[in-house]
Amino acid sequence: MAAQILVVEDDPNIQELISVNLSRAGHVVQRASDAEVAHGLARAALPDLVLIDWMLPGMSGVDLARLLRSEQRTREVSIIMLTARDDERDKITGLESGADDYITKPFSPRELLARIAAVLRRRVP
Repeated sequence: MAAQILVVEDDPNIQELISVNLSRAGHVVQRASDAEVAHGLARAALPDLVLIDWMLPGMSGVDLARLLRSEQRTREVSIIMLTARDDERDKITGLESGADDYITKPFSPRELLARIAAVLRRRVP
């Protein structure tokens, strides 16, 4: 199932890796390197899913997830946190901020695609 996916990642190499794999899987990809740009893109284009890194310049990915969940327009957008933070407390914080799933780096592109498919299956139509 093709989806509109916003990738919010400040590392250009990781952003490229994710974007290429998503595009090859048939998804339409938008990219942002910081939370402020991502917020504007999400409000304007309303993606099906947002992949958010925790550690971003300026606003954190957790704060971005909370912001997206707090606004009427973006409240139902699916969110996956994709981050190097692998402590149990971090995972709980990420999920409590509104993320539908939490994936730690390093990650397998195949697992990422499978988790995206699973989250999109659960979306409210």
